[in-house]
Amino acid sequence: MGWFLVMGSALLETVGVIGLKKYSMEKKLQNLLLLFGGFGGAFVLLYASFNYLQVSIAYAVWIGIGTAIAVVINMLFFGESKSIGRIIAVIVIIIGVSGLKAVS
Repeated sequence: MGWFLVMGSALLETVGVIGLKKYSMEKKLQNLLLLFGGFGGAFVLLYASFNYLQVSIAYAVWIGIGTAIAVVINMLFFGESKSIGRIIAVIVIIIGVSGLKAVS
């Protein structure tokens, strides 16, 4: 159950990141709701995951997944650089997160 909560939290964090990016480009209520709703829901689910997982592992996996997804979304939809270095860095993050999950 804890891993499902962390994954859901990472997905909501992604909604928050999209809201943050969109709100920085256009100050609309819809974008503000994405921002606070995404991050708010992410923190609620992350906190709930602490009942099942160690805080250090859950937090590290949440940050890693959220960072990797945010970078990919920004590369695909918001025109950020798609350099080989950035792609390799995302792959390294995913490997590290998978390793943490595997050993916990």
